Amino acid sequence: MYLIIASPANKINIIIMKKITTLCLIHQHPKLLLGMKKRGFGAGRWNGFGGKVANGESIEEAAKREMLEESGVKVYQMEKMGVLDFCWKNGVEEIEVNVFKVKNFSGIPTESEEMRPHWFDVANIPFKDMWQDDTFWLPLFLENKKFRGKFIFDGKDNILEKELKEVEEI
Repeated sequence: MYLIIASPANKINIIIMKKITTLCLIHQHPKLLLGMKKRGFGAGRWNGFGGKVANGESIEEAAKREMLEESGVKVYQMEKMGVLDFCWKNGVEEIEVNVFKVKNFSGIPTESEEMRPHWFDVANIPFKDMWQDDTFWLPLFLENKKFRGKFIFDGKDNILEKELKEVEEI
């Protein structure tokens, strides 16, 4: 969805709409919980658990809800580690991903209609079967560093431009 506004000089400006989403990861060194996305956006890739923020829902509430829906894990405590913006060349939508590290949870990760959870040793993270940007920010996440970034992709999900920095606070 996008909005077109005509200025007084009859120039057309396109405003990019931003979709707010979440991503939760459980890191219990040396293990990291990822899920194989089975359908929808990102299908066929290993990823964290998350999705869209519903109307009237906080980002934190959405993160906890998505984690429960996709993995059967109930989150009690989490920490916001990063904010990543993603867009595609010639696209009019930007996705803001709020990245959380789950600190306290209950339940055994269980396969859902959308995700198949699997614990990976941090030495064997399947980067070749993940989004290309993960190789840049995930090491910061694993080192408990906070970060902000922006990635621009082409139509085949290859990174064209990237900006990533470690920050003190999110």
